[in-house]
Amino acid sequence: MRVVEVTAYGGPEVLRLSRRPEPEAGEVPGRVRVRLKAAAVNQSDLRIRSGQAAGRLGDLTPPFVVGSDFAGRLLDPAPGLEAGTRVAGFVPWFEEGTGQGTYAEVVQVDPAWLAPVPDDVDFTTAASVPLSALTAQQAVDMLRLPAGSVVLVTGASGVVGRFAVQHAVAAGYRVVAVANDGDEHEVGVLGAERTVRRGAPEDVITGVLGYAPHQVDGVFDAALIGDPLLPVLKDGGVFVSATQERMPVAERGISVLAVHGTPDGARLKEILEKVAKRELITRVADVMPLEGAAEAHRRVEAGHRPGRLVLLI
Repeated sequence: MRVVEVTAYGGPEVLRLSRRPEPEAGEVPGRVRVRLKAAAVNQSDLRIRSGQAAGRLGDLTPPFVVGSDFAGRLLDPAPGLEAGTRVAGFVPWFEEGTGQGTYAEVVQVDPAWLAPVPDDVDFTTAASVPLSALTAQQAVDMLRLPAGSVVLVTGASGVVGRFAVQHAVAAGYRVVAVANDGDEHEVGVLGAERTVRRGAPEDVITGVLGYAPHQVDGVFDAALIGDPLLPVLKDGGVFVSATQERMPVAERGISVLAVHGTPDGARLKEILEKVAKRELITRVADVMPLEGAAEAHRRVEAGHRPGRLVLLI
């Protein structure tokens, strides 16, 4: 089967199309095979390829295959799913530690990671959803605030932030979003009551307090601003960071937490059903062939237009 390997740490040029044996049914106990149709490019893929995440990989060294998000057809029957079912999910790449990611034609996965893809959702759209939407949903769940609470979401122009705005609104929160200049209308369509322009932390604080002078009840920091955001948060509020690497020091009784996206097939099924009903909006920025993975990484690093870039397999 075709795969795209990281042959060494470095720039996009280290990504090479290669061939590996296709896994056989039952090769790994408890795992089922999915023949992929699409795989999304995530920021974590770029960090792994460049070597920025090498400290998290233990003894794993190139060559290996990156990639987390996927959509395709199930090759082996799984609990509640027949062979041939259209499915999506994401591989917890770091936790697996095998270097067998989704830039490949066939992957072996835990059935609990899988969700059926509704008929009205195509493979490229489905592949753009799992990791980002589940991470955002799990972050919003961690806030545990009463309905009507005011919540700040940073990075609302990004994929995770866009999902977080929508999940927070669905949870009954009033959302203030930090987004790129020009995205105010779109973020408002997603449900944010107020959009603050991305900029220096002091300008963001001024913008947020202009809308919520008594401070906000919770923060989901998808943009990883960190400590400078604490002045907008009430005593005893909740601060959720998108990574453990940028968690502020707790003060004033504030709970500081970090979300770590975890596969959840049941929750992903609900999310994909909302996508099919247009109750949850995702965005595919572009679609490229698997052999174009290096160019896809270049575009992501250069700041391609908003949305998830998807590899067609």
